[in-house]
Formats: sequence, C-alpha cells, structure tokens
Amino acid sequence: MVDNANTVVHLTTDTWTSSCKKVNYMVVTAHFIDDEWVMHKRVINFREIDTHKGEEIGRELLACIHGWGMKNVMSMTVDNATCNDTAIEFLVKMFPTIYDGGKHFHIRCMTHILNLIVKVGLKYHNYHVECVQKAVKYIRGSTQRIKKFKKAIKDVGLETKKFLCGDSPTRWNSTFELLKTAYKLWEAFVEFGIKEKSYEKDLQRVPDRMDFEEIKEMVDFLEKFKTKTENVSASTKPLVHRLIREILDVNLHLKKWSTKVNFVHLIPDMKDKYDKYWGDYAKMSDYIYFVILLDPTMKSQLLLYTFKEMIGSKGEKLSKSEIELKAYEMIYEVERKIDKFFKTYVEKYDMSGSSQQQSSQQVVDCDEDNDFFGNFLNSGGDNSDALENELIIYLKEPRVTYNKSFDILSWWKLNGLRFPIVARMAKDILGIQISTVASESAFSTSRRVLTDYRANLSNVIVEALLCTQDWVRKSRKPIIDNVDDILNDDEVAMEIEEALHNDKAMGKRPMEK
Repeated sequence: MVDNANTVVHLTTDTWTSSCKKVNYMVVTAHFIDDEWVMHKRVINFREIDTHKGEEIGRELLACIHGWGMKNVMSMTVDNATCNDTAIEFLVKMFPTIYDGGKHFHIRCMTHILNLIVKVGLKYHNYHVECVQKAVKYIRGSTQRIKKFKKAIKDVGLETKKFLCGDSPTRWNSTFELLKTAYKLWEAFVEFGIKEKSYEKDLQRVPDRMDFEEIKEMVDFLEKFKTKTENVSASTKPLVHRLIREILDVNLHLKKWSTKVNFVHLIPDMKDKYDKYWGDYAKMSDYIYFVILLDPTMKSQLLLYTFKEMIGSKGEKLSKSEIELKAYEMIYEVERKIDKFFKTYVEKYDMSGSSQQQSSQQVVDCDEDNDFFGNFLNSGGDNSDALENELIIYLKEPRVTYNKSFDILSWWKLNGLRFPIVARMAKDILGIQISTVASESAFSTSRRVLTDYRANLSNVIVEALLCTQDWVRKSRKPIIDNVDDILNDDEVAMEIEEALHNDKAMGKRPMEK
C-alpha cells in the first residue's frame, strides 16, 4: 500500500547494533492510515550503515523511499542527533513539491527529548538517592545477602513479588524503578540492618527513614516522565493530536516542582532543556497545530488555551488582555495556514465541487419599486447565500464532548461523507509519529542489539527476516500458524543463507520480485 499514489506515509528511523561485529544498522518504519481508517506500522528497511554523516544517511533513506515507490512521504520523525538534521535537510531538497518547502517535514522524537530532560535532572548528586543506590548495590552484590534480604522482607510481613532493581546508566527509568521499589521495602532494609552486622560496617552509612522519605519525593517527581514516555511510545493509534497537551503538561509539572527545596537547583536546567526544543511555538511544525483543529474535541478552543499558556510561561510582563490578544493573533495565523493547506487538498482531490457548500440561489421578488434594492437582495449581499468551504463549516460546528474512550479515527470515518476533503487532511496528518521507538524500548538510550546468529547472516537475509517477521506479526489476516516461529529460528535462517549461497555457486539466478 505504501506505493499507492493516494497513500500518505510517515517514516521513523531507529538504530540497532551488532553484539559481535559492532556494526550499526538503520531500521526504517512506515506508518500510514488506510481507507478503512486503520493505522498501520511496517518495518520496510533494515540495512547496515557505516557512516554517521548526515548526507549519507539521507541518501540511504532516499534509496529506501524510491525502492518502495513511495510517492507521498509527509513527515519523518527522528531523534535529535545532528546527523539526522542534515539527513532531513538532504531529503527535503530531493522533494521539490513537498508542502511549504518541507518546513514541517521534520518531527522531533518526544521520547528522546523527555529522556534528555530527565537526564539533566539526574546528573545532580542527591545525597539521599546515592545512599539508597549504594545500599541496593551492596545487597544485590552477594547471593547470601540477597537471601537474607528476602528473609527480611518476609520477617516484616511485606507481601510483594518485586525485588530490588539494578541500576543502568543508559536507562533512566532503572533509577526510577530502583528508588520506587526500595521505598516500598524500606522496612526490610531496617530489618536487614539489624540482622546483618556487616551491612553498616561495610557501607559506613546506611539509609534511614528520612532517606526513604526523600527518595519518595524523587519517585513522585519522575513518575510523570515515566507515564508520559509510555503514553507517547505506543504506535497502534494516533498520538500526534495529543502532543501539545502532553508537552504543556510537562511544563506545568516542572513549574509545580520548581519551588520544592530538593528541586530548586535542578529544575532550571531541566526547563532550559525543555525550552530548547519546545519553548518557541514558531519552531514547531505547523502540522502539530493543524491536528489540534482537526480533533473535533479540541479545535480552536484548545488552541487558544494552548497559546495563552505558551505566552504566559515566557515570563513577559503582559496583562491578561494582552496575552489573549496575542493568542488570538496566533490562532488567526494558524487558521490562515490551514486554509492554505486545505486548498492544496481541494486542488488535488476535489473533482465535484464538494469542498464548497452553497445555499440554493433564488431570485428574490422585490415588492418595492426600487431596482437598486432589488439588485442588492439578489446579489447575496445579506450573506445568507455566502459560499463556505467545508473546512470553515467543520470548524464552526460545536466541539464534540471529550471522554477517554473517544476514538478520533472512528469519528472521522463516520463523518467523512460530511467533510470529504477535511477528512482526507485529518487521515493524512493523524498518521504523523511523535516517537521513533516502541514502548518496550522507550526508556533505553542504548541501541537495540542484533544477536550473534543474525549478525553472521548476510545483510539481505537479515533484512528479509526482520521485515517479514514484522509484517507477519502485524498482519490482520493469518498467514501460516507457525511462520513467526520459523522466522525466529536461527537454524532455518542459516539454511536459507546456505541454500542461496549454493544456488549462486551453481550459477542459478535468484527469484525475481
């Protein structure tokens, strides 16, 4: 479907590395919404990449796009590496007909930005956090101590299946989970210290009740970032219409915690990192604002509230009326741009004039003996017969009441006949991805690893196996019951590799596509 002229595709990229060869692989995933309003995600490229130069990465991406015959790539979501910025710039130059010169093609990965913000906060040394971390490391460092700590858990009457978590420098959530679990088991730490005499002697200082109360505060602070990361990392449903409200919720969270004693020193740097990516509304893709208007539960009302919050958070000394006036000016600019965007869709898709709705024109029988006034009544000068395009009609309709179960794709599927062109816009924009990673790898700043077996296969076979495996898992129709097991079987992969090698040695041509 990605090569269909009417299919708008959104791309994301991620990086894997080989555990034995130390080779980097770039995976490209295509995302799109079909005519039944179902969102799809398919891995379409898995290639070795031996350079970090942006233009070379851009060429590899361009080859992937051309190789699949994609005609409508609307956006690409990447992390914040400089080479990715260069790659995007290269791609935009290759698409001269892209909307607005490609100014909105580049979407920054929210998950990656959240990771950067949290890492800034965690770089500060926290006496209480470090004390608990050392105690956990000490207990986990010996099988005997682990057994004794488990006994301490039972002795104090705690019923839990969780145990002390390890800490990883590349996964900030590991610190979060360590602290969260340690707080729940604080009574076991006390009991362990009573029974294990070497505990305090070896560590010199062990965490007390005050330390655990302090780390509870850190856990509460980080909980928001963990939830946000999980929320934006799913890829089975549209999330781009939620981006603005998720971003501003992070800003509000930082503001609330900025006055707390243990956070006054770290919040400013976290806010600086936030502002670097999300502080300037003008630097954000227009698509992010368009999609708010295209969400029937939000429309311009949320946009107004959003802009007022953005303006107010800048610290400028403006009155309430000045903030509101500036916000309305910003809304006007967004509405002007989306109208321009809408007209490109009218030119491309409207063959019957359905984008405009017009009241039936009737000649008014003027009772008065006044030709001038009669001409006025028949000219539509009373605005009753004024032409309105379907975008304006949609925006003027009252907002749909929001609830957690609201399904934006289902709503547009049901209302597509009323607003055919606007629905087409919504279908295309709602496919934009705000994260490059799946939820299972959202917290890892390290690259995913290709196993030794797979790394020893040729690049063609590795790509074929990984892509096919992804397609089978995502297929809405069953293919072969055990095909996923077959694709996961490294011995089968080696047999395929060997067969291809033998065919090549015998001069046989591989099957054509």
